[in-house]
Amino acid sequence: MAAELDGFDSESLTLDGAAREVFIRGTGPAVVVVAEVPGITPAVARLARTVADAGFRVYMPQLFGVPGAEMTAAAIARTMAHVCISREFHVLAADHSSPVVDWLRALARHAHGICGGPGVGFIGMCLTGNFGIAMMLDAPVIAPVLCQPSLPIGLLPCQRRGLHASPAELAAAHDKIEHEGARLLGLRFIQDFMSPPARFERLRQEFGDAFEAIEIDARHARPGTGIPAHSPLTTHLIDRPGEPTRAALDRTLAFLAERLTPAA
Repeated sequence: MAAELDGFDSESLTLDGAAREVFIRGTGPAVVVVAEVPGITPAVARLARTVADAGFRVYMPQLFGVPGAEMTAAAIARTMAHVCISREFHVLAADHSSPVVDWLRALARHAHGICGGPGVGFIGMCLTGNFGIAMMLDAPVIAPVLCQPSLPIGLLPCQRRGLHASPAELAAAHDKIEHEGARLLGLRFIQDFMSPPARFERLRQEFGDAFEAIEIDARHARPGTGIPAHSPLTTHLIDRPGEPTRAALDRTLAFLAERLTPAA
């Protein structure tokens, strides 16, 4: 196991007919953390560790890439080439989710059966950012965090506004909001082309006050990464008090606590 994943237990879980490696850490209500492209980088592992250390049991599945590998332009290109031809990801779809979401729903049900509580949290990033909406159907997810949601990819207006979720998945999200107190949190950099402003406008129109948006100017992104501002909780996080990205991380942890440990 890569050094960045020290302190995580690694377990092979067979769910929905497929076996995947899952990295697990912490105790408390369950939170499923799903990596951005190119995979479980050191920055993604640090985020998962931070969430676990805040009082949650993190389940982080290996969906693509090499665990512990650094984020580089070459790694991003390799992973995207794999994802774009994979049957598990439908990167152009505006009105339905990717098939891999079925496995992630099974993981959320599995985690909730172990951890209990009012429901499960979810953090998706980039390619997996919009998965949190679809996860509210047939799974106990009530606190999805949509970080730089980037699907569907495309230049058409319908794609820029697309939520990568079906009408049934959207209906399930509304039902969870109305009957289980679910809420959604979204994060993006204002200038991020991959996570366009039209998508957040659509989220506001769709979910109203149940959707909380955090939008950060790119000048507050961690410099020197060689990658345009995109990942407020991982690659471009400046982990210092007073920094907007640190405030976004703190709000993410508070959001999970509010929804998953309401008695606190």
